[in-house]
Amino acid sequence: MTDLDTTSDVAPKFDPAEFASLGEGQIAYVRAIRSDEVRQLFPQAPELTPGLDLFALLSASGEPILLADSHDVAIANAMAHDLHTVSLH
Repeated sequence: MTDLDTTSDVAPKFDPAEFASLGEGQIAYVRAIRSDEVRQLFPQAPELTPGLDLFALLSASGEPILLADSHDVAIANAMAHDLHTVSLH
């Protein structure tokens, strides 16, 4: 009996842009953020009181869609736009 080599030197190649676009327009995720971080994702956002807990709805590629003050509002907005939300761990 011989050992089978299940590893392969040939891995599928994904262009980073192709990988980022998987699920684009169909999948989104909610990320908890602090108001201090908002400008990193939403440069056009007005100044916010520091230390607030907020939620960002992000596309599959990480592009910001919405900023909300509750997780439920972010999920509801995703559902209203036919986006499936996924959990990230």
